[in-house]
Amino acid sequence: MSDYQEILYRIEGRAAYIGFNRPQMHNAMTRTLRNETIHALKRAEADDSVSVVVIEGEGPSFCSGYDVGGTYLGDTGVAISELFDGWTNQLAREILRDWFTIWDLMKPVIAKVHGNCLAGGTEVMSMCDVIFVTDEARIGYPAVRAQATPDLAFFAWKMTMARAKYLQLSGNIITGRTAADWGWATKSFPEAEFDAAVAREITALASIEPDMLAANKLCINQSYEMMGMKTALLAATQWHYASH
Repeated sequence: MSDYQEILYRIEGRAAYIGFNRPQMHNAMTRTLRNETIHALKRAEADDSVSVVVIEGEGPSFCSGYDVGGTYLGDTGVAISELFDGWTNQLAREILRDWFTIWDLMKPVIAKVHGNCLAGGTEVMSMCDVIFVTDEARIGYPAVRAQATPDLAFFAWKMTMARAKYLQLSGNIITGRTAADWGWATKSFPEAEFDAAVAREITALASIEPDMLAANKLCINQSYEMMGMKTALLAATQWHYASH
């Protein structure tokens, strides 16, 4: 998979960049884009010259969600087998497995978010270790109003209870600046300053040795796993199936 179809992959300094590359569709995610992103994450993890990984989006948006009108479900619409998919929601479990690659990666993963970041795009963003957004970014999960609960029920783990309930119940969209104020994102920057400001942040993080970054990431992740994060997210796939 050295020649990707729907992502871009490059190395700058000690950072690996994975760019969602369906700008005409606001980077709506297909199965191909997901598979290529997972491959690129593992590729960066295995590269000793890389300290951090950055996920970004080409064009006007970071990611508008899953391409539900295209190849989101694959050729058959069944993630694994009809024997399982009718009662265990294998598609949501598969999505959860894929994005836990970000969580489990030995290297920190940074989300660089601009434009629209909606539904499945917020799932990718929320699994990243560090999240930089533009003040003007539009972030939210409108699909919870009528389609289903999230495939990856991250809200309760990313902000206060009051704000988690507000966003998951309403499906409302908030700005990047508000997301940073609420603790969902790490920092927000004005759009005109965004690229330069994030580049400085990436350079600073990437100057730290990969093994030290890995030790600190795993130390923090372990605490959340002891609190039940992985179990809660896996259990929530059944709510996705029931509510769909």
